[in-house]
Amino acid sequence: QVQLVESGGGSVQAGGSLRLSCAASGRSVSSYDLGWFRQAPGEEREFVAALNWSGGAKYYADSVRDRFTISRDNAKNTVYLQMNSLKPEDTAVYYCTAGMAFQWDNWGQGTQVTVSS
Repeated sequence: QVQLVESGGGSVQAGGSLRLSCAASGRSVSSYDLGWFRQAPGEEREFVAALNWSGGAKYYADSVRDRFTISRDNAKNTVYLQMNSLKPEDTAVYYCTAGMAFQWDNWGQGTQVTVSS
């Protein structure tokens, strides 16, 4: 079982940047696909970004493409989400996830991101 803990959330003005981190423990995630989802109040959880176990394939939701960057550091067992040019509609709780073949079996508790206009 993999435990995931997100950090780096907070409040920022529109146009600002945040970097989310997600540290994994329990076992190495070097062979796992890793991803980020988010959930705004009253909305369903939605996909944000993902990358495969090697980091060679990255996927983004259209709403964040060219603004967000997902990356991983297997030596630190950590996945990151660099978020630039933030918009009020990016306000949500952000969750990291890990799984094999993009089957998301492990979830963190989430970190709040609030973007004010």
